[in-house]
Amino acid sequence: MRMKGQAAAIAAVIAMGVLLQVMMGGLVNTLEETRKAYYDRYRLADVFASVTRAPERMLDRVAEIPGVAGAEARITGGALIDIAQGELPIRAQVVSLPDLGRPRLNDFYLTRGRAPDPGHDDEIMLLEGFATARGLSPGDRLVATMNGAKRAFRITGLAQSPEFLYTTAPGELVPDDTRYAVIWMRQAALAAAYDMRGAFNQALVVLDHGAEVDGVVDALDRLLDDYGASGAYGVALQASNRFVTQEIEGLSAVSKGIPPIFLAVAAFLLYIVISRMVQAEREQIGLLKAFGYTGWEVSLHYLKFVLLIAIIGAVLGSIGGIATGRAMAGFYQLYFKFPFIVFLLDPKSFLIGFVVSIAAASGGSLFVLRRVFALTPAVAMRPPAPVDYSGSRQIAGVLKRFLDQPSRMVLRRILRHPGRTAGSVIGISAGMALSVASLTLMHGFERTIDVTFTELDRSDMTLSFIQPISQNGAYALARVPGVLHVEPVREVPAILRNGLKTYNGALNGRVAHPILGRVVDDNTRPIAIRADGVIVARSLADILGLEAGDTLTVEVREGRRPVLRLPVIEVANTLMGAPVYMRIDALNRVLKEPGRISGAYITVDEAHEKGIIQAIKGMPKVAGVSQKESARNSLEELMNTGPGFMRYIMTIIAGIITFGVVYNAARIAYAERERDLASLRVIGFTRGEAAFVLLGEMGVVTLLALPLGLAMGFAIAHAMVSRFSTDIYQIPVDFSPSAYGAALLAVLIATLISGWLVKRDLDRADLVAALKTRE
Repeated sequence: MRMKGQAAAIAAVIAMGVLLQVMMGGLVNTLEETRKAYYDRYRLADVFASVTRAPERMLDRVAEIPGVAGAEARITGGALIDIAQGELPIRAQVVSLPDLGRPRLNDFYLTRGRAPDPGHDDEIMLLEGFATARGLSPGDRLVATMNGAKRAFRITGLAQSPEFLYTTAPGELVPDDTRYAVIWMRQAALAAAYDMRGAFNQALVVLDHGAEVDGVVDALDRLLDDYGASGAYGVALQASNRFVTQEIEGLSAVSKGIPPIFLAVAAFLLYIVISRMVQAEREQIGLLKAFGYTGWEVSLHYLKFVLLIAIIGAVLGSIGGIATGRAMAGFYQLYFKFPFIVFLLDPKSFLIGFVVSIAAASGGSLFVLRRVFALTPAVAMRPPAPVDYSGSRQIAGVLKRFLDQPSRMVLRRILRHPGRTAGSVIGISAGMALSVASLTLMHGFERTIDVTFTELDRSDMTLSFIQPISQNGAYALARVPGVLHVEPVREVPAILRNGLKTYNGALNGRVAHPILGRVVDDNTRPIAIRADGVIVARSLADILGLEAGDTLTVEVREGRRPVLRLPVIEVANTLMGAPVYMRIDALNRVLKEPGRISGAYITVDEAHEKGIIQAIKGMPKVAGVSQKESARNSLEELMNTGPGFMRYIMTIIAGIITFGVVYNAARIAYAERERDLASLRVIGFTRGEAAFVLLGEMGVVTLLALPLGLAMGFAIAHAMVSRFSTDIYQIPVDFSPSAYGAALLAVLIATLISGWLVKRDLDRADLVAALKTRE
């Protein structure tokens, strides 16, 4: 009870580490189990194989491939939804349903209404996320353009699907419920709309238990090669599943890497506390030993004290971890659109939290308790030998000319106890480092958004076409009144390989000197697109193990589908996605398709925006349009409500730990000097002067800790950022004056509050009782 303030501060540090451990472990378990249950109940396919057009009889041959337990054919296509006058058309994916019953694979979860009736070609079912964002309900009607023909439909129901937990338009990375939809129709109706009677363009495959995905994928590619196969892939590479998997892996990495840092700080604090307790109570230890108590028995007393703090912290952290884990699980259910959540705590997280916190606390104190064994009663009961300060006379003489007496007392104590000073400096630095790292992470998320939409994408709109068209299409766009600049692009889906490492991506053809869709280096300087090789994004280079000078193997999945071997001439900083850039004319040349484009960046005059939108709506070859402002808002929402939300929790925890560290350092300093400060009051020092002697030392220690905390924080930030970055977005680590300034301010505020609390106790101190503490 005498040390309740210090004990509470250290227990809070331990609790934050355990809370993070339990919360992260529970989230990882919950997301994994929910995903597995959802996939199993609604039979998500193991392998997806898309083709241009294949006869239905080929499905029997697909089912005969060794390792295939079952297969189902379906039709998919793109559509544009005309939602309102004066608004850009909305991209949609259309998916067929069997004419009778429900799908055997990739089933849907009906949230409202009913599925479309067979024979009613105008009935559709809509993805719930889009319908909610747009205020659509069963019974409403919408107009969509499919295969160049505009048709009116009636919505019969809203649904969710394990295939569409994370929905993005083709070629985009960020989900936006308001700008992308999924439509389900009966197969006969969709076949008529896309001229696919008696055919399919996607095969869904479920595998036998233990079957190799790669072997089945290779067999499917060979079998469907003549039908325009674009490359089969396993569920691990399916876009929605890949994002969910990366989020789970990121949470798992954070749960393994960050809590130990917090617990290490707690161990160091306990080391300082126990060290100074043993030093202050050495006479009592000697007396106990003189009465026959062994070193083990005396050490056990202090060890119990440490373990009690650690256990209280671990229990509080576990309770807090369960509560925050449940809250975050509900949050992720809404974010990923799971129809249900399987909340499952990870028993290992509790065990690891308790074991690590107790081990850290015990480890920090065991180094000190060795002194208890070494102390003999005669030595321990004798006051420690006075320190020889004779060597500091010259320094004292110099300081006397510049500093008053209280200031000299502060400086002498710091210089005469360098070990204690260093311990306090390191402790405060460690707490500050956590704040610096968390704030740097927050700045990194903001930097990703800023660089992406100011340095890289300088367009107003991005258009994509149904299929590659002649570059004359760019000239047609440029002639639309109000279009200021057009920059053509060519995107070619491809499998990217380097040795045994592969990635499903695309070749991005750009003009030699992009203005609207720029490519930049690590210093955000524009990179010219050369014709003698490819520029690879840093994220993809890390995935495939590529460096400048290596050769990238590219298996093109459209047109003639050649296999290219292209030299890597540079690695670029993209922050979004994992693209490969190549000069558009060079790309068309190696594909033997000169003068083709698949999309364009454009800038527009705002005064003509409505007319431009109407002109785009009248272009039958346009597959979709995205506005930069809408994409930016979607990315901000992703980073603030999705995986990036975790950074706010980390910042709050870091702030609590920083205050706990600083307050603990202040309490230790006061406990050590309580008698000395009382003596100063008795001989005539005012309350303010006595407080200055104590708080002046604390202020100097804090100032010494600031630069070290900044350096440590930058190192921790690198470790944290590497665990949050994915191949969908990357978080940079760079110097942020605002982040570092906020961390400095947090430490200074914590120091001021801690100093005020300690000064309040000093002002209330019983001088007589304090002076009798040694007797």
